[in-house]
Amino acid sequence: MTAETATRVERIRDTLAAAFAPTQLVIEDESHLHAGHAGARSGKGHFRIEIESEAFRGLGPLQRHRAVYAALDALMQTDIHALSIKATPPPT
Repeated sequence: MTAETATRVERIRDTLAAAFAPTQLVIEDESHLHAGHAGARSGKGHFRIEIESEAFRGLGPLQRHRAVYAALDALMQTDIHALSIKATPPPT
């Protein structure tokens, strides 16, 4: 992981932690899997996020994804080209 990648992951982690107080959060940079892809040329990254938070309780999958995208909106403009999201509430 490069210093730039680590910084991006940290910014994503900090943003999601502040927005959702997750009980579990996994962020993986998958940018290397997309080398040569048109979106990769912009310098933005591809990330996979698994987030578990009480904030998602009662929300459907689309609402959870929209909430994650809304929280990461500024980073979508500067650091993120693509996201794979698994957002769930904690088990009951």
